[in-house]
Amino acid sequence: MLVLILFLAIGAIVVYISQYNFTPVTVNLGIYVLSDIPLFYVIAGSLLIGLVLSYLVSLVRAISNSYTIRGKDKEIKNNKSEVLELTKRIHQLEIENKKLGEDTGLKPEDPNAL
Repeated sequence: MLVLILFLAIGAIVVYISQYNFTPVTVNLGIYVLSDIPLFYVIAGSLLIGLVLSYLVSLVRAISNSYTIRGKDKEIKNNKSEVLELTKRIHQLEIENKKLGEDTGLKPEDPNAL
């Protein structure tokens, strides 16, 4: 419903602008010259070209952000696997330490010691 209201408001603005801007103008596009074009068409064309260019810039920025996030996700995944392997290694060393302690008959004084 909000979109419909916005379209109606924008349409009303466009109609208002078009009523008072039908003065013929000449447009120079480099080597091309377009004469007797209503000013409203120049205004609407400029607006559309600006919107398209801003969309393209936004699209390039979104693609760049996507690649950056993908690289960070890959780095996080590698770090998680490294933490998992180190945790496994710590567990293996604790088991080995316990076996060595049982073989020698020595018990650590601190129960929280590794």
